[in-house]
Amino acid sequence: MNLYKKIGIATLIGLIGLTSCQKEPQGQHYNIQLAYSGNIDLIEKAVVISRSEFQDLPIGDFFPIILTEMNDTVPAQFDDSNGDGSWDELFFLINLKSGEGRNLKLLLAENKQDFEKRVNIRFGVRESENDIVKPATSHTFYPHQLPGVMGYQPYQTDGPSWENDCVGFRHYLDGRNSKDVFGKKVKYMSPDDVGINEEGVTEDNYHVMEDWGRDILAVGNSVGIGGFGLKIGDRLARLGVTEQDSLNNVSETDYTILANGSIRGLMRFDYHDWKPQEFDRIYQVKEYTSIWAGVQGYQNTVSISGLQGDEELVIGLVNSRTDKPLTSMEVGNFQILYTHDLQTYEKDWYLGLALIVPKENFLGFSEAPKEGSLSNSYLARMKIDEGKQISYYAVAAWELSDERFREEAYFRDYLKTLAENIDYSIDIHISKQ
Repeated sequence: MNLYKKIGIATLIGLIGLTSCQKEPQGQHYNIQLAYSGNIDLIEKAVVISRSEFQDLPIGDFFPIILTEMNDTVPAQFDDSNGDGSWDELFFLINLKSGEGRNLKLLLAENKQDFEKRVNIRFGVRESENDIVKPATSHTFYPHQLPGVMGYQPYQTDGPSWENDCVGFRHYLDGRNSKDVFGKKVKYMSPDDVGINEEGVTEDNYHVMEDWGRDILAVGNSVGIGGFGLKIGDRLARLGVTEQDSLNNVSETDYTILANGSIRGLMRFDYHDWKPQEFDRIYQVKEYTSIWAGVQGYQNTVSISGLQGDEELVIGLVNSRTDKPLTSMEVGNFQILYTHDLQTYEKDWYLGLALIVPKENFLGFSEAPKEGSLSNSYLARMKIDEGKQISYYAVAAWELSDERFREEAYFRDYLKTLAENIDYSIDIHISKQ
């Protein structure tokens, strides 16, 4: 899943140790020259490169060490983005000034380096009503397991949650497939026991303010911020069901944590045999969700097979707490849709919500009905082709995370800068030394 391939990627690989019995030559490495000609400075530009770009890599488990020109260490990680058991991407963040070139080195180490934890994915499951919550890295959800049917919630925070040093999110794996927001007041990661009570079972204890923050978004029957469905003809089709339903319309939902490093987390959702209500159709859906340090949002990549040609992908931005119209603006290759208002639960705080979508797929936006299985949302309408991926970004910026987000102008400028950071390319030259 080379999501940043076209954006520009940096990577370097050299050898500190080839095997446990062969630690030389330490001088071997890859030089990576980065060239950037954009007219703005890039702060913590996300950089990804495929393993296939490197030849003669050693066999074994190794960890990356990236060094700058001054021999400072840049946090980096190897990620298994396709879930085959071997790393296939190198990820790191780099600062680049306008017109600046950078020369980096990548070494391979036998021992993992300790970097500040700026990203985390949390997922817990209790297998029965009598069990306690236990951490898990994968799980399968079946149609009859809706909490309203079973009488209890099997998932910590209703499903996986993911966060960075700016903001947190959660996905309702319990059949609803909405995306919710955890507002953060701190840079450190929230406690692992959020959503678990003293008895070790699931409990909604995150709608009250804690030192780290709280859940701040009223999702209802929307798909939250960045959740999606289809527009089939002139009707909306929700991926999954609402809290009032008794049987899911997805035959099997597989969830997997692909990576949970210090600066990036990756997750995969596979929705098998989605049969939207009132439609004689069956779709297969894949969703990849990633988050990295330093941004007020996450990236989502969606592909759907089984399309018949009259469908549009619709991406949701909940509007249940605002009467303001949606604002739209173009930045480079992206279309940005956003709202900014006192749109938390009780309208206590300013919250900016946005979608950053590829302009080449953008068909416009509409508003969902006030009632129904997919409601109370602005919807980005996207052209989608059979089996092809669409990547987009969902953003949430809370005033208690940064008081400057009280101002719509500041939020708008942030969105513009973020879109430019994603859009600007870096030229890469790799040489082995």
